[in-house]
Amino acid sequence: MNRRDFTRMTGLGALALNTMPTAATANMLVSKTGPDSNVPLGICNHSLRAWRPNVTQLLDFAIEHQLDSIQLNTLDPFESLENKHLTKIKKKAKAHDISVYVGIGSISEKSLRYSDKFGDAKTLIKEGIRVAKAMDSPILGVRIGLLEDRYTEGGIRPKMDEVIKLMKSFRQEMLDAGIKFAFENHAGDMRAEELKGLIEETGTDICGAFFDPGNAIYALEDPISAMKILGKYILCCSARDVVVWQVDDGAVFQWTAIGEGVMDYQSIASFLRDNCPGVPLHLEIISNSPRPLPYLKNEFWKGFPDLKAKDFMDFLNITQKGHPIDVAKAPPGMDKKSFEMENQKDELLRSIKYLRKECNVGRK
Repeated sequence: MNRRDFTRMTGLGALALNTMPTAATANMLVSKTGPDSNVPLGICNHSLRAWRPNVTQLLDFAIEHQLDSIQLNTLDPFESLENKHLTKIKKKAKAHDISVYVGIGSISEKSLRYSDKFGDAKTLIKEGIRVAKAMDSPILGVRIGLLEDRYTEGGIRPKMDEVIKLMKSFRQEMLDAGIKFAFENHAGDMRAEELKGLIEETGTDICGAFFDPGNAIYALEDPISAMKILGKYILCCSARDVVVWQVDDGAVFQWTAIGEGVMDYQSIASFLRDNCPGVPLHLEIISNSPRPLPYLKNEFWKGFPDLKAKDFMDFLNITQKGHPIDVAKAPPGMDKKSFEMENQKDELLRSIKYLRKECNVGRK
């Protein structure tokens, strides 16, 4: 993204899509939180994926809109990994009381989603620890991959064993750095019980949960139930809403702006406030992407061979609450990329407003 485009994005007029009066826009961005709120509000770089913001631009966005934290899913948003640049970013973040949560993506070389951009998984983790420590990140975000990994040879368990062994090999480095692995339930790769077991096998002294309630849906879970299973293991969160509806071969879900789906974010915020004080909600709004869960087809269950009916019922109840929603499309005369950029900004603003006004999230 060039500077001109991002200047448009961070400006109040652009963020309001030039459709809201100035007063309404200002009201949207005023924090509604009280002094007793201890759920920081942040943003993940993937919320503005059409803009592809680098870490400096994401930090500028957080400063502009009085957010508490930024989350980086991988190392790619860093313009440079040189110590000089990392120090510059850290100083700027601290000057504005913004925390930086560093992630490195998949650490499972068996995963269909693993990237060898930094070499093997050990090399990636070493680099991630260095960057996380330099940024004073309390965590190093990691994951396996995606739903399709459950359908590869051996299912998800061999990937779990692989990453558990890998993380254990870095125990002393993590303890010395004063950070923990935050392991994500990503794109349906693991259910909450599986993630909890992975954390306990790795060791809670160096590993906790990176909980994404939106991804719980991907793994046939009720997000609230999944969150309660992980409990105090949760070290950070992504945040988006979802609509789920039944179709002939199962269900379809589509993520939405917060407050516009079936998730109870008042309960999610309350749970974090009571059980995981200081854990931020990072907005990761991913919409316009309907995804099927064809659980009425026999082959679907090859990925979930041990899932019991009682653990599936809460999810089935959610599917009865939703209804089909359309994919938003660019209006005549507007190209698809420009529409995606504007739509993502708009959904992000609506989510910020909802969490601040209705859920008492945010410290500023």
